[in-house]
Amino acid sequence: MALDLPLLVFVVGFAAILILRVPISLGMLATAIFYFMTAGLDIGLVAEKVVTNLYSVFIIIAVPLFVFTAKVMNTSAVSDMVYGFAHSMVGKVRGGLGHVNVIGSLIFSGMTGSAVADASGVGILEVTQMRKHGYDAGFSCAVTVTSATIGPVFPPSIPMIFYAMLSGASIGALFMGGMIPGLLMSAALMVYIGYISNKRKYPLGDPFILQAFLVATFKAFPALLTPVILLGGIYSGVVTPTEAGALAALYSIVIAFLVYRSMGLNQLVEVIVDTAKTTGILSLIVGAAFTFSFIVAKEQIPQFIGSFLLSVTQNKYLLLLLINIVFLILGMFVDTSTIMLVFIPMVLPLVKQLGIDLTHFGVMIVLNMMIGLTTPPFGVLLFIVSGITKVPLQDIIKDTLPLIAVLIVVLFLITYIPEIVLFLPHFFSQ
Repeated sequence: MALDLPLLVFVVGFAAILILRVPISLGMLATAIFYFMTAGLDIGLVAEKVVTNLYSVFIIIAVPLFVFTAKVMNTSAVSDMVYGFAHSMVGKVRGGLGHVNVIGSLIFSGMTGSAVADASGVGILEVTQMRKHGYDAGFSCAVTVTSATIGPVFPPSIPMIFYAMLSGASIGALFMGGMIPGLLMSAALMVYIGYISNKRKYPLGDPFILQAFLVATFKAFPALLTPVILLGGIYSGVVTPTEAGALAALYSIVIAFLVYRSMGLNQLVEVIVDTAKTTGILSLIVGAAFTFSFIVAKEQIPQFIGSFLLSVTQNKYLLLLLINIVFLILGMFVDTSTIMLVFIPMVLPLVKQLGIDLTHFGVMIVLNMMIGLTTPPFGVLLFIVSGITKVPLQDIIKDTLPLIAVLIVVLFLITYIPEIVLFLPHFFSQ
């Protein structure tokens, strides 16, 4: 791969938008335009690549549908119901509210597929309750930050939809492959929470009372049906993942308006407008990424990366280690949308060449990127939780780092024991 002028412009331009923190979609499009100009190509190809690819990828329609569902769930009373249900089932254990935080995130993840929705919805309610009952502010926020990462790993998952679009992997298999890792993440976080709670003498949870549990279950039942309907519909073959997104959006409106009666028309309009704004931003990023993919393929960058890594080692397990380390470092400085849409296509040819299962790699890389959302200096979840709770960022980071280490252990478990991811997809495909 010769570093000619167009490629040099492309590399320098991309580095500049990351360093200067330019809005990623506009920066990528500007870089692509400069590349096309220096390469003597028609600039109109940029628009052609964006529009043609956006209209040809049917699966991307699922993204705004799940975004809409997440926003409805956060605006209505669903967060309260999920928290009440999780709280009623934990019982009298040390650090009970910390466990409630994780269980609430796991349940909420089956509805929205978004880490941001979890952190800014049920997560904030959990932080408030934990601080009220004597938990340190930093620890309360740290648990919320790290438990929110379960959302995109446990199905449904918006990042997995993007990965399926890029790789051609089955969304159904990816969703199913994320189930056991999501549960494993929850268990690992709860083990650490139990250890710290005993060490710091955090309060015991409320005793388990069957009547209170049944009442909480009854109230939360319509919300708890959401993941059952979605995942049951997808895995039974009744609906496609895109149709499941539409079903989730419709069901979220029904329970918000008719069951919990916690949303009015004005709020619905606000949610629709907010979803349209988010979809517009995502569409620009995806469209710009398609143009980047064209340039990356033209310049044979994936082949260069593959040759370089294979020159370091041809051992599949060492290469997986290198990929994980590189993406963990990227996650500290680059937002997940850029990693997903720009960097993952660069390594996919190598992944296929090594015979690594695309479902296994997809779940692994999504978990890797979710860890990036929690890591300083640019972890988005850190800023969201700090901004909403007014807890200083340094206090949150101090308690988040050990929890990040716990998630990294889970990451390497699913990296080197593929059956953790592939057991359910293989079992249900028989």
